[in-house]
Formats: sequence, C-alpha cells, structure tokens
Amino acid sequence: MERKPDNAPLAIAISVAAIVLFDLMGLIIKHLSPRYGAAELSAYRNLFGILPSLIALWISASWHRAGRRLRIRQWRLALLRGAAVTFAQFMFYLSLGIMAFATATTISYSTALFTTALAVPLLGERVGMIRWGAVAIGFVGVVMIIQPGTEGFSWQMLLPFGAAALYAFNSVTARRIDADVPTPLFNLYSAAIAAVGSLCLALALGGFTSIASLQDLGWIILMGLFGGSAVLCLVIAFRLTEPSNLAPFSYFGIPIAFSLGWLFFDEAPIDDLLPGAVLIVAGGLMIVYRERRLGRR
Repeated sequence: MERKPDNAPLAIAISVAAIVLFDLMGLIIKHLSPRYGAAELSAYRNLFGILPSLIALWISASWHRAGRRLRIRQWRLALLRGAAVTFAQFMFYLSLGIMAFATATTISYSTALFTTALAVPLLGERVGMIRWGAVAIGFVGVVMIIQPGTEGFSWQMLLPFGAAALYAFNSVTARRIDADVPTPLFNLYSAAIAAVGSLCLALALGGFTSIASLQDLGWIILMGLFGGSAVLCLVIAFRLTEPSNLAPFSYFGIPIAFSLGWLFFDEAPIDDLLPGAVLIVAGGLMIVYRERRLGRR
C-alpha cells in the first residue's frame, strides 16, 4: 500500500490548535465547576462533542468510497477505550474544579510517560534504558509537584495523574485499530461510547443539576464543541505525520495553560510547578528524541 505523503508543518499547526482548544475547554469547565458536577460536565461535553465527529464522518471521502459503513470489527476495543475516556474525563474535570488550572494541566502531561510504560505490556514493545530513564525523570517531576508526605499534599493531586494514565491507555490502544477503518468513524464510536458512559456515571452520582441560565447553556455547548473539535484536530494531525514530529509541540500546552490560568483566574502557581514541570517536559522530550532515533534506524 502506498504511504501517504508526510505534511509535518500542517500537522503541527493543527495539533497546536487542538492544544489551544483543549485549554479553552478546560477554562470553561473550571468556570462552570462551582455550579455543576464533574460527571455532569463530562456528559455535556461528550454530548455536544459528537457533532464535530458526525460532520467529519459525513464529509469524509474515504467513508463514502467504502460504502458509508457504520459497523466496525473491533467494537469491543471501542467500548473499552470509551470507558477509559469516561473515567479519565471525570477525574481530570474534577481536578480542574479544585486545583489551580496550570497545576492540574501540567500533571496531566505525564500521559507521554505512561504511554511509554504501557506500550510494553499492551503492545509488546521493547523499551531500553534511555527511555526508562526518561520515564523515571518525568515521574520524579510529577512527585515534586504532588509532594506526597508534605502538608501541601492532598488526594485530589492524584486525580490528573490517574487521568493521564487512562488517556495514555487510550493512546496506546489506538495503535491496534484496523488500518482500513476511517478515522472519523472510529472517532465517532469513541465519542458515542464516552457520552453513554459519562451519562451513566452522572446519573449514578446523583443526576443532573438544572441549568441555571441561558449563558450557562451557551458555555456548555461551547465546551462540547471545543472538546470535540480538539479531538478531531489531533486525529487529523496524527494521520498527516509521524507522532514523534508532534510530541514536542504538545508541551506548549503547559505555558499556554499557565498564561490562561493567570489571565482568567489570577492563578500563578510558579512555586508549585517548578522544577517539577521542567522534569516532566525533559522526560517527555527524551522519549521523543529516542523514538525518533530508533525510527531512523
């Protein structure tokens, strides 16, 4: 099969746009958290986030050429990934409501470290000492931010850490998706399953709060559209170039999150984030560098 041409500049631009959209979604979640629970917000985000997936599927030329099929062989994998997203969203959205925006976001960037660690048992990949060392450096950075055993530690600090592990599981299992499945179709499956899962979780935790105003409804809709569009942008970006070309730019999300948290919520947790954030980024970039060298070989 002929390989698609690599378009790294366009892919990088799209991935950075996705990061901005994710951070804007997070700001809305933090703004709404005092009035609505994390499970509710997750359900709303997934409900309105399905719309970009539907639009992308309908305009997909490959889906139309394939006969507009809706069934996929790996529905069990889609179900498992949707469940992982459900609980990852719940933990991360809960952390946004009780922690500084930049702190929760920075801890969540340990996803790259979990991705390397999970690739061993789930994909059978061989990870050498350099990449294990990078994972260790990154986790030291996470520990420095969380500060277990000190007065500043609380169990809430583990929420974005757990969310990062589940998001990493979702990323690793994406490599098992059949190559002939159109990206928008599998993305729609994941979004729909996560929507059902988050709805069930919200009902199990006490149901839904009445939407207080039309303004809140507008924020909720915008939150879902931002999140759904961001996921779609990432999927498109990963189809345009190698993941190792995009990974270094994902860490732009940390200064962006810090700037937005300071601008909108007057938060500036510099002492909490340094030097831990530097170690998280350093570990992630070491993994990227090693994977690119192995790829060249």
